[in-house]
Amino acid sequence: MKPVVRVVGLGPGALDQVTFRTMALMKESPAVRLRTRQHPSAAPFGDVESYDEWYERADTFDALYLAIVDDLVALATASPTHEVVYAVPGSPNVAERTVELLRERNDVITIAEPAVSVIDVVCATLGRDPMSAGLRVVDALGSSENLRGPGPLLMLQTYAPEVLASVADRLPAQTEVTVLHHLGLDDELVTTLRAFELASFAQADHLTSLWVESLRSTGDAMDDLVSFMKRLRAECPWDQEQTHASLTRHLLEEAYETLDALDTLIRVDAEGHNDQAAIEHVQEELGDLLFQIVFHAELFDEEGHFNFASVADTVRHKLIGRHPHVFGDVKVSDANDVATLWEALKQKEKGRESVTDGVAWQLPALTLYTKLLHKALLVEASVEEAEAARQRALSALRALVLDERPVRDAKSSVVVDDAWGDALSALVTAAQFAGVDLEGVLRERAMNLRDAIREKEALA
Repeated sequence: MKPVVRVVGLGPGALDQVTFRTMALMKESPAVRLRTRQHPSAAPFGDVESYDEWYERADTFDALYLAIVDDLVALATASPTHEVVYAVPGSPNVAERTVELLRERNDVITIAEPAVSVIDVVCATLGRDPMSAGLRVVDALGSSENLRGPGPLLMLQTYAPEVLASVADRLPAQTEVTVLHHLGLDDELVTTLRAFELASFAQADHLTSLWVESLRSTGDAMDDLVSFMKRLRAECPWDQEQTHASLTRHLLEEAYETLDALDTLIRVDAEGHNDQAAIEHVQEELGDLLFQIVFHAELFDEEGHFNFASVADTVRHKLIGRHPHVFGDVKVSDANDVATLWEALKQKEKGRESVTDGVAWQLPALTLYTKLLHKALLVEASVEEAEAARQRALSALRALVLDERPVRDAKSSVVVDDAWGDALSALVTAAQFAGVDLEGVLRERAMNLRDAIREKEALA
């Protein structure tokens, strides 16, 4: 006959949560073990051995739990009743790794006695039915990925401020989180914090858990946006008429409007202002740009090619391959190493013969020339030194031939004296050594000129 490990639960905290059967089994059985004494309901069992000292010696939790299971099987085998009673905090059926490992063994029979769980106590405290609420129970240590909705979520294993800090990193900063501490005990505390405040809850211990009522995840938002797009295509005459060709200009316009909003935000940030209106404007424009991508993805879905989900998966998989220093064992020392690695991977992936393959030649000229200067560095092509670029720019500016009056648009031309090309290219090269985005600088000056024009018009 196989030995038996009978697992009983001490409840989530208070002694009155321990069942009469558990009390009787622990008092009457010749072989009893506590997983830990660090639990209020373990107090009456002062003569029962625990595995607390094993926690101090173990290198990892996995090694500890395997050792505990081996010991329990040995105790049950040697016991005169061929059985050992093993007491764990809470319920044996909720968040108890040693019970899972026992159940995986073929040389022992594992019997888990019913017990009050942390789920019961939490739901009683908050007045919630876990089934009707659709409650999900989450191990706070089970993953480092962002937490996803829908809620409510009950997070266990949140036994220290450091764990709470890691949970906070996986939630939007403003998410409301209910901290449930010592439920059923005299010092019971139920309080609500924002996710970014969680690490400040210094009292966190093994009788602390977290409840997140609702969690609007990125996945929920994108599903709703894609569903919204499908409805527009089904019910709105304008949206029904659109094609990839008709939407192209909108994509370009939204990209420039997003860039304009970002430039404004960057400018006010540089001035030391916290402009909420500028932040909200960026959010709005990013949304408009995203909607254009969703629109094109929906058209491709209707055509049977791909959908938005495959677009998101494709770019993620591509970027995983482009970041072997994050998702692999490649070592880099700085951002320059990353850029060089990126270009090498792109060339190999795309079968390109030159680092200039794939460059968008319709980029604005200043941006295009700056991009090509970066490409030249990747292949160690000869480029000017900083001072040489400065002197060439000054020399070229002095050599420029100018008319006495500004020339109208109709007479403008790209067929000009080489000095103009020397002046511009030298200035862009010099800007590279200063880390200056001339396209952005010129755009900002253009906005200043716009304001001056409007002021002049207002005076007139």
